Amino acid sequence: QVQLVESGGGLVQAGGSLRLSCAASGTIFRFNVVGWYRQAPGEQRELVARMSSGGRTDYADSVKGRFTISRDNAGRTLYLQMNSLKPADTAVYYCNVIPTMANWGQGTQVTGSA
Repeated sequence: QVQLVESGGGLVQAGGSLRLSCAASGTIFRFNVVGWYRQAPGEQRELVARMSSGGRTDYADSVKGRFTISRDNAGRTLYLQMNSLKPADTAVYYCNVIPTMANWGQGTQVTGSA
C-alpha cells in the first residue's frame, strides 16, 4: 500500500509563498492523474490543482494564477508552489492520485495571516 507524506506547510503572511511537497513510497505520481486537495475547518475537502499523466494542469478558480502543481521525473514527489497567499488559503493540504486512493496522508497545515 502506497504511503503519502505531505510537508512544507506553515504560517505565512498574506502575499507570502510556500512550497508544499508530497513524498510517495512508490512511483504513483508518474503515470496517474495527480492532485492537491485542501480542507478548511468546517468545510469539505476540495481539489485545488491537478496534473494529468501528460503534464496538463488545471486549477480551481480560487487559486488560478497563484498556485503551480508539478512533480519530479521519478514520479515519487509532488509539489505545490503557492504564491500570493491569502487568509482564505488557510487549510490542511493533502495530495493524492485521481481517482483517490483510500489512504490519505496526514496533510500539512497552511495558515495565511492577514
